Amino acid sequence: MLADDEGFLYPVVDNKICTSCKNCSLICPFQKEGSYKLELNPRFYMVRHKSAEVLKQSTSGGAFTAFSDSILEAGGVVYGVVFDENLRVIHARAETAKQRDKMRMSKYVQSDLGDTYKQVKDDLNAGKTIFFTGTPCQTAGIRAMFMNNHNADKLILCDLICHSIPSPLVWEDYKTLLENEAGGKITHVQFRNKRYDWSRDNSNKGFTYRITGEETLREDDRFYQLFILENCIARPSCHRCQFTDIKRASDLTIADYWGIEKFAPSLYDSRGVSVVLINTLKGQKLLDKSIHSIFFEERPSHECISQQKRLSEPGTESSSRAEFWKVYRENGLIAALKFVRLTSNI
Repeated sequence: MLADDEGFLYPVVDNKICTSCKNCSLICPFQKEGSYKLELNPRFYMVRHKSAEVLKQSTSGGAFTAFSDSILEAGGVVYGVVFDENLRVIHARAETAKQRDKMRMSKYVQSDLGDTYKQVKDDLNAGKTIFFTGTPCQTAGIRAMFMNNHNADKLILCDLICHSIPSPLVWEDYKTLLENEAGGKITHVQFRNKRYDWSRDNSNKGFTYRITGEETLREDDRFYQLFILENCIARPSCHRCQFTDIKRASDLTIADYWGIEKFAPSLYDSRGVSVVLINTLKGQKLLDKSIHSIFFEERPSHECISQQKRLSEPGTESSSRAEFWKVYRENGLIAALKFVRLTSNI
């Protein structure tokens, strides 16, 4: 996997060892008809963890913690996204709650899967139950790779309702910019810190970071502006995403339950509420195993579909995307940020 000039990873074939078997293209979710998506319509649930501390440490309602706890308590393993020691976003493996806790909270950067496929294969062959979480395309890739494994019934896939994937290159430059401005090294980062009440209006706020030697969290909104508001730094394929509907390639889907305050005010909680799509019997069984730690209620599908645009269509490419990247390549991130602020009248 090699990065292009926007920082996105793409597969590159080593022609010295390739045997031209074509297995990579035959199972690729982007070339496979149907992209491994399931035919059944999902069931929609409101889910909220019973623990106030879990809600505080979760982006929305703590559904991921509840489900992964059930897996870990049964001796299984969890795969999810963490920050490494350099605050790069990578996929990691967890056998304990402490390791899993690093996977909480959203990381709005494309994760590097590294040798995750090999680890999943080893765990499956060892008969371990696996809870793999990732973007829809990542979970489809895992399904494609292991759907015929003799222990495939032990693999539980959980995807997200994904806005899009922002550039890892811009993320690296953004961290450097913050460190240069602060005159110190970043030691902690969190997207959507819950210093703000959980709500759609607040979902673009709360990017916080800590500098070495400081106790106070700093806050900044410029990465959000590039990613969410202006949509300049998304991976190009996200604008042609094949996974923006209710037909999923996963057993469960997790996201924020936007609009719950309108549809069922009594279920709203300012600490966070999750929507969970149950896509398979395996997903339903995991929900059933987790009911001791959550409040949950089945809800009509139209509520979530009306509020989550990525369940009906991919995001639209920004009209200024090409110009943003031209400025970025020629003059760097600071100049590109100025360009965005000028063109967006902010």
